Amino acid sequence: MKEINITEIDGIKIGNAQNFEAGTGCTVILCEKGGCAGVDVRGGGPASHETELLNPINTIEKVHGIVLSGGSAYGLEASSGVMKYLEEKGIGFEVGVGVVPIVCGASLFDLAVGNSKVRPDKNMGYEACCNSEKYNIQEGNFGAGTGASVGKYKGMDRAMKSGLGVYCVQVGRLKVGAIVSVNAIGDVIDVDTNKPLAGILNEEKNKILSTRELMWEDLGKDIDVFQNTNTTIGCIITNGKLTKAQATKISSMAHNGYARAICPIHTSLDGDTIFTIGTGEVETTVDIIGSLGAYVMGKAINRAVIKAKSSYGLKSYEELNK
Repeated sequence: MKEINITEIDGIKIGNAQNFEAGTGCTVILCEKGGCAGVDVRGGGPASHETELLNPINTIEKVHGIVLSGGSAYGLEASSGVMKYLEEKGIGFEVGVGVVPIVCGASLFDLAVGNSKVRPDKNMGYEACCNSEKYNIQEGNFGAGTGASVGKYKGMDRAMKSGLGVYCVQVGRLKVGAIVSVNAIGDVIDVDTNKPLAGILNEEKNKILSTRELMWEDLGKDIDVFQNTNTTIGCIITNGKLTKAQATKISSMAHNGYARAICPIHTSLDGDTIFTIGTGEVETTVDIIGSLGAYVMGKAINRAVIKAKSSYGLKSYEELNK
């Protein structure tokens, strides 16, 4: 197994667009020839677009774009810009009078940083598509990771900055990568050492505490944590050949990467969602892609906080470890 650039997966383009001042953005994954896709939503508060199409019992077999966006439910509008971009290229599901691009998406809550009145919209989604043509994916404070943060159980004052992370590997001809925007209520854990990388800070803001243990200590107290909702959203991208049911299973297995790298995860305050899309080039098994998917997702989550820069009053991993 070797680490590769996710842009080495043929048939996939990835682009970011963001508003740094407002603290929000979106990331698009385009598969212009169409890719078989699935999704698994584990968190209790998702904001999503066209995920029902990915149910294996439904008709559509291939999707042309997946959008990861900030802006909470408002940010789902970015998908319209992706549809516009693809329609202009004649890409989509043929309906006799034209094409309908199949675009799925999910959004995270980043309204607590920057300007909550500015969210990813149709123009930003279109811009991200145009940027995908550059094959230059920036991590950290870019795209859907622009306003991302972690460790928010005690409010934004003790949270840390997170962002967008990418990690990809190749085994033989098989390529499996992950892209993820990490915006969890919990803490991010190094998947190799089990040490905390980012999360809830102590009052002096010089040490990471355990969100899980703080939650346990609050048993019986009236705690209002709904002021800071969250959601980690990501996508497994592979050149493997998949059915919709297999892609859905791989999304399910990739949540193990979430569980290894974020604690706690899948809470009622998270809308944790993982898509999977395959370009269909390499024959393999669900278990091989799924196990690799969990591995690369955990590594991508770690990169999301390591690559982030301090901003919006939130301290980053880099700043904490100076």
